[in-house]
Amino acid sequence: MDLGLKGKRALVMSSSRGLGLGIAQVLAGEGADVLLTGRSADRLAQEAEAITAKGAGRAEWVACDLAQDDAADRMAQAVETHFGAADILVANTGGPPPGKMADADLAVLAAQFNQMVLRVMETAERLLPAMRAAGWGRILTIGSSGVVQPIPTLAMSNTLRAALVGWSKSLSNDLAAEGITVNMLLPGRIHTQRTDELDAAAARRTGTPVEEVRAASAKTIPAGRYGRVEEFAKTAAFLVSEPASYITGSLVRCDGGSIRSV
Repeated sequence: MDLGLKGKRALVMSSSRGLGLGIAQVLAGEGADVLLTGRSADRLAQEAEAITAKGAGRAEWVACDLAQDDAADRMAQAVETHFGAADILVANTGGPPPGKMADADLAVLAAQFNQMVLRVMETAERLLPAMRAAGWGRILTIGSSGVVQPIPTLAMSNTLRAALVGWSKSLSNDLAAEGITVNMLLPGRIHTQRTDELDAAAARRTGTPVEEVRAASAKTIPAGRYGRVEEFAKTAAFLVSEPASYITGSLVRCDGGSIRSV
């Protein structure tokens, strides 16, 4: 299937590693030009060079910290400098510290809101004028299965990513007639550094070997295993593609069946 991504220009937030990097790699493999973002300039430069060397889409990068108020401006300026405009926004952010809501530090929660929610909204706001002028655009926010089935030890993530559900659905209604789709993709347990960190935290908390924590977690997934980044990234690529033009306002799961509800 031709995804119609050749020549498209994509900003992929938080893409120096993990899910964001995986998505950028797949989009570039389909011929899209991608802008990588993250805090580590060295890692971004290395990954951008590796993507470009494969000879399909071109990769550029900008170092920025989503905790900083100027992050959206920095990303938008980099898009303009390298590509002129963006056709696709993949709004990916890191996750907050694990923990229960009864123990949450509200100052940390407020800071994480700025980083995980406000930066996404600001970035979309800056890129949308060009999408609307072109009559084509894709906004895909990476969420979590916790917005449908809250994860007990990820209370901040459950709370903050749920805010993006309402934003995404509301925005999709506003833009559907303009050729712009807005969706959310919900990962379950996809094997990344983030899941390794969460498993290690659970192991420390319970005094259990990390291998046992991982095995027990995998048993709760109907598929019986953690997902692979490439599986998730290819799902994301379809959702921002031309053939997905009639999919908007949706929460799409890539979780191996982890969410128990229909």
